[in-house]
Amino acid sequence: MRRAFAPSARQEEGSGLPPGHGTGAGTSRDEGRETLRTEFAFELPRGYVDESGTVHRSGVMRLATARDELIPLRDDRVRENSAYLSVVLISRVITRLGTIDDVHPGVVEDLFASDLAFLQDFYRRINAEGHTRAAVTCPSCHENFAVDLSGGGRLGES
Repeated sequence: MRRAFAPSARQEEGSGLPPGHGTGAGTSRDEGRETLRTEFAFELPRGYVDESGTVHRSGVMRLATARDELIPLRDDRVRENSAYLSVVLISRVITRLGTIDDVHPGVVEDLFASDLAFLQDFYRRINAEGHTRAAVTCPSCHENFAVDLSGGGRLGES
């Protein structure tokens, strides 16, 4: 399988990549071959704080495999507490969080609850729905539009 990392729109700016490179959901054309987008950039709402106090917000999550979803079921922590399944599963599919390349269950356990909820939703979106866009409605004008959850923008930014 050929893996293609698709940066968020914010990462594309100044990256030397052509606009829109790798940002489409699903597949893209690369030298006449079709490649599957398997990695998705994200930015946590709050961020993981490591032992030294450094905050890590940006990261990369890859698509889950069947093995990723099956192996945690054999984990004793999951057998004792089924809620721990998402901790083990999320730790298997995050390939990078800030400068941390080894994201293990202990890192995910120390995330703020809002960040874990964000990652659970992000996992569901990229694995079940195949995209990182969410349909939203403006509470003031009731206009419908889509937002990209992987972009890492703050509320109110466009």
